[in-house]
Amino acid sequence: MSAKSGRATGASPRPGSSASTEHWERIYSTKAADTVSWYQPHAEQSLRLVHETGLPRSASIIDVGGGASKLVDDLIAQGYSAITVLDLSAAALAAAKSRLGRAAQSVDWIAADVTKAGLAPHSFDLWHDRAVFHFLTGERERAAYVKALLRAVRPGGHVIVATFAEDGPVQCSGLPVMRYSPSGLQAEFGAAFALVKHEREEHRTPSGAVQKFVYCHLRVLEL
Repeated sequence: MSAKSGRATGASPRPGSSASTEHWERIYSTKAADTVSWYQPHAEQSLRLVHETGLPRSASIIDVGGGASKLVDDLIAQGYSAITVLDLSAAALAAAKSRLGRAAQSVDWIAADVTKAGLAPHSFDLWHDRAVFHFLTGERERAAYVKALLRAVRPGGHVIVATFAEDGPVQCSGLPVMRYSPSGLQAEFGAAFALVKHEREEHRTPSGAVQKFVYCHLRVLEL
């Protein structure tokens, strides 16, 4: 088990089949991290939402689908000390580790399908996901994601999820995606969650295109 997350040894990041694993490995093995459409020099909106939770810097945070995202860099720079990054692509995680250098040793890295990763129960104070959930086009895989989240996040914990908005792209990286309104996204998570706030983002890709995102901050209810 991981010393930080208590993850049982397990499986393959972005949830899906071995075919989708191969897809993301190919993307991260053939493209520079700063050329993919979801690249952000700094994850400013995500970092602000993390700050707004009021959690201490010692809080346990998991970035699901974090891959080569620079959110981990920003969290480390802000003094957060219990960070886990999970992604379907080992190549994406390797790119992040290389970028961070020695600082990577302070992070728990998991190459896995989030729905099968065996994360320890109630091991996280905050679950962050920018652009994994919208790739889950099947009802069963979305239900498996929510089940895994509920198992891994402590009651009263925070969930920050960003997906393409209703007026966002219909595909990303050659794959179909789901698009959500704030109410539609909350409905996918169900009655075990309370919506704290929602907001939009107009993300400009490295090529100059604009992608519309919706961010929802949810709390896991203490039932």
